[in-house]
Amino acid sequence: MHPIFRKLRVLILGAGELASGVAYRLYKSGFPLVMTELPQPLMVRRAVSFGEAVFTGYTQVEGIPARRVDDLDAALAAIKSGEIPVLVDPDAEVRHRLRPQVLVDARMIKRNPGTTMDDAPLVIALGPGYTAGVDCHAVIETNRGHRLGRVIWEGQAEPDTGIPGDMKGRRAERVLRAPADGYVQ
Repeated sequence: MHPIFRKLRVLILGAGELASGVAYRLYKSGFPLVMTELPQPLMVRRAVSFGEAVFTGYTQVEGIPARRVDDLDAALAAIKSGEIPVLVDPDAEVRHRLRPQVLVDARMIKRNPGTTMDDAPLVIALGPGYTAGVDCHAVIETNRGHRLGRVIWEGQAEPDTGIPGDMKGRRAERVLRAPADGYVQ
């Protein structure tokens, strides 16, 4: 790892598929990072999400190891061992002790639950619900199409349509919805 990265810390809020894509790229680029997640993550594609570590204790995505940790000290130890630490911390309280230089809000909840530009020197948010220059420094467009991945330095990402992306001519009908709360066995 290049010495400049040793003190640079990135905190990623969320460990679902998009957050994991961000983590993958930053990890491959040599950035030490910590991810936070809910006690019962809401990710759809568990096989490509570092949040799977919350359920199993350990997972790999594309060969990159991630481990569930219980506190910041364990997170820092995981970083030193080459793993991505995933900390169950729904409110990202770890940000106060970690003091990241970069905070990426990748929870994809389509509203801002309280992320501010004061959370880190550089705050980046994924998707709708955030305004660059107001709650964060930059917003990343997550809506499918030619603007996907675009960095927005002023303003907002496209609003949530509530309609799934088109796959082979199908949209809402390709999504299965549970008729009741509960667990699938």
